Amino acid sequence: MSHAEFVALGLPPLVAALLGALACALPGNFLLLRRQALIGDAISHVALPGIVLAFLLTGTISTWPMMLGAGVAALAAAAMIEAVRRLGRLEPGAAMGVVFTTLFAVGVVALELSSASSVHIDVEHALYGNLESVVWFEAEGWGSLLDPEALAAAPAQIWRMAGALALMALCARLFWKELALSAFDAGFAASVGARPRLAGAALTAATAVAAVAAFEAVGSVIVIAMFICPPAAARLMTDRLDAQVAWSLVFAVASAFFGWLLAGWGPGWLGYQGSVSAAGMIATVAGLIMFAACAVGPKRRGVAHP
Repeated sequence: MSHAEFVALGLPPLVAALLGALACALPGNFLLLRRQALIGDAISHVALPGIVLAFLLTGTISTWPMMLGAGVAALAAAAMIEAVRRLGRLEPGAAMGVVFTTLFAVGVVALELSSASSVHIDVEHALYGNLESVVWFEAEGWGSLLDPEALAAAPAQIWRMAGALALMALCARLFWKELALSAFDAGFAASVGARPRLAGAALTAATAVAAVAAFEAVGSVIVIAMFICPPAAARLMTDRLDAQVAWSLVFAVASAFFGWLLAGWGPGWLGYQGSVSAAGMIATVAGLIMFAACAVGPKRRGVAHP
């Protein structure tokens, strides 16, 4: 592969994967500490029917209708969970499971039975992503990285994920104290005026933004992996929150880079032709990193080591 071909075909999916992994791993740290790590799974399930409905109503797959549809679906899911919990007298976890699986099934059926399956929105892309389609057609080599006109024509997924990552970083910087206090001791946070419920709602909203932004490029399964695996592996490396966040970002970058590398060149190294799904391999590498942290991480037994 020439330099020009790499910049046009190889670099865009790598950058999109890196940005998506970072955008999901950052809020994933606070979700993990609040024992809400699977909320990323929940939001990914809920987003699908909202995205399909937005397409059916607008006839377009542009960013804002998709995000608005996902947001409406998330609000509807919250109301349904409360109704199921009260009317059925179920535990919150059971009510979440009923609502999320039902809405996701509705989204999958709607994809297959509606005109949405004839465009880029389909079950395969929704579940596994489509990183291979992130192509920068206007790129003519490394010089395109400094060309404003070429950069303006870069894949929309990259700009979308860059915006989501910037928003996650800004929210973490502005509300670090509130998020940290509410994650470790909600009662103390409330007593000092840190408003843990508001912090939790803001964290949920930020998670939804990151999940929806990454949904098209990397798929819901990979979004879930990035919300959980890098932060969980980082938690086994340190007891300090700032260090944990730093570790999680390192693990997210490693997962995206080595997953992308192994997906494209791994089969060739083993003597096979072709390649495998980049999104699937990224999730696999993230899982292996978490397994390694479980095996050798200094906090794997819950005891601080010197």
